[in-house]
Amino acid sequence: MTRPFTLTPPTAPAVALVCDSPHSGTSYPEDFGHAVPRELLRRGEDTHVEALWEAVPAAGGTLLAAHFPRTYIDANRTLEDLDPALLDGPWPTPLDPGEKTRLGFGLVWRNVSAGVPIYDRALTVAEVRHRIDRYYLPYHAALNASIEQCAARFGGVWHLNLHSMPNDAYQRLQIASPTPLADFVLGDRDGSTCEPAFVDLVERELRACGYTVARNDPYKGVQLIARIGQPARNRHSLQIEIRRPIYMDEATRERHAGFAAVQRDLARLAQTLAAYVKDRSA
Repeated sequence: MTRPFTLTPPTAPAVALVCDSPHSGTSYPEDFGHAVPRELLRRGEDTHVEALWEAVPAAGGTLLAAHFPRTYIDANRTLEDLDPALLDGPWPTPLDPGEKTRLGFGLVWRNVSAGVPIYDRALTVAEVRHRIDRYYLPYHAALNASIEQCAARFGGVWHLNLHSMPNDAYQRLQIASPTPLADFVLGDRDGSTCEPAFVDLVERELRACGYTVARNDPYKGVQLIARIGQPARNRHSLQIEIRRPIYMDEATRERHAGFAAVQRDLARLAQTLAAYVKDRSA
């Protein structure tokens, strides 16, 4: 792997829309050193999400996509969200692992699923530091620069954090739900990271395409949108999860016949959001 990400700038007149796909990477670094089969690790990928949203630059937005897999290092976590049980020695700075991290799914994953460890060894502080310096920090530098440039130029920014979700998400999260998993889940941390009108627009457009849509159920968004989303400063951040079976085969990770339709619908959505953002920008 020569580059940790692809950053595609607008190919149409720019608007204050920045989209990032932190989990769609499929290039596994040679130093990963995992002890489980690759096909198990691939269950953590948001495979093809960057391709589903590839029309964002043509709408005037910026699209950032990670090349590295989230199981190697998760760009959607904070640097403090690291599991000390993963390491062979003390971390040099204070850590603040969350509940998911204690279960093995933090900045660097310890488990590939509940009770299934990725490694047959402890990781050294040096190799985790390498992952941070080589992959995580460059990704965040590119994202932060895009956010700040839009905010400075347009007086605000609208950020989409792009993901996909497994069809058995409720079961994996140990949630008993009376309703099936929606096709799209919009996460704004219970209304705290994005202006309501923008979220309303996304939901309305997706429903008009025939999709089912839920908000913050079962995904509310994590640290990345919590940091970027500051509506009082005209900085808005929304997480969008897509149910994987509507565009790919979960077992093989291959696109199926529905992929092209979802991609077209998201291209139209990107154009609609770009028009909204343009009207709302300074």
